[in-house]
Amino acid sequence: MYYKQEIGRMGENIAANYLEKKGYQIIERNFMARQGEIDIIAKDKEEIVFIEVKTRTNQQYGNPIDGVNTVKQKHLIQTVEYYLYKHHLENSFVRIDVIEVYLYPTIYRICHRKQII
Repeated sequence: MYYKQEIGRMGENIAANYLEKKGYQIIERNFMARQGEIDIIAKDKEEIVFIEVKTRTNQQYGNPIDGVNTVKQKHLIQTVEYYLYKHHLENSFVRIDVIEVYLYPTIYRICHRKQII
């Protein structure tokens, strides 16, 4: 289990660095609520972007995006709604993205999928 957590943390760090290089402002990481967790919350111009990061070292279990199934999407939406309510941001422009991180022995690859839900 520890190995999976470490891989996930590496993927989140890679994704956060990628977003900052693209001009996003990281607001919060690993926001936890009863409804679920949001890996990265960032600001992209006037939008608040909620980002789910999925990291894989191989495709034995499919692409990372496959891990964002209907149940995961429901939990993401509920967590986003709670975050907006808690921070009085109900009237904000929001987006939910997925960043796929493919980790290989010496390199990594990123696929940023915008507005998945």
